[in-house]
Amino acid sequence: MRKPSPAPSRTARQDGDATRQTLLDMAGRVFAERGFADATSKEICSRAGTNIAAVNYHFGGREQLYEAVLVEAHHHLLRLEDMQAVAGAEWAPRQKLRAILRGVVQRTAGPGAHWSARVMIRELLAPTAYAPALVHKAIAPKATVMLDIVSEILDLPPDSPGLQRGLFFLMAPCLSLLMAPRAMREDVFPALSDDLDALTDDLLSYALAGLDALAARYRTPDSGN
Repeated sequence: MRKPSPAPSRTARQDGDATRQTLLDMAGRVFAERGFADATSKEICSRAGTNIAAVNYHFGGREQLYEAVLVEAHHHLLRLEDMQAVAGAEWAPRQKLRAILRGVVQRTAGPGAHWSARVMIRELLAPTAYAPALVHKAIAPKATVMLDIVSEILDLPPDSPGLQRGLFFLMAPCLSLLMAPRAMREDVFPALSDDLDALTDDLLSYALAGLDALAARYRTPDSGN
């Protein structure tokens, strides 16, 4: 009778995890540079220093690797666990919103380039067939957290059109920061990069003014939806 294969050792698992993470990082760089259509598993594995079969072994294929890169890119820009920690803190709702916006500002307008921004920009400007994976695995869970926070600010129920529209409008300035070329921020709008705390406060003031206006409109008994 054939004996079962021994379970992988802790060292082997750690090595496998490290290889997977290296592949993910190098794939992010390659997809950021070339886009999904022109990126190849061969180049990704070559730059990661792994065997060509590593993509299939760790991810199942190039398509699944790209989905993982999209989720990782969004995670770098906005971490679900950080948002959940903020949402669970005993802070006022507006303080929670500021804390989350501060993280977004730091990762989109702060110093240092990361491939995640370029990957996200490519996907936003030219969505691929893998955009639904990004929506369901990364965006939707974070939107749920944000809806709860914005619901507290607006004092509107979760199914209110005003709440959903308010959160969507709130995302627009964040996307602008993400998509604005660094040269434009530094040369044309330097105030977007020279004081991130002040930028966060101004963004919060801008967002809250709009949210407060929506709250007033949707709390009016005879207001239309």
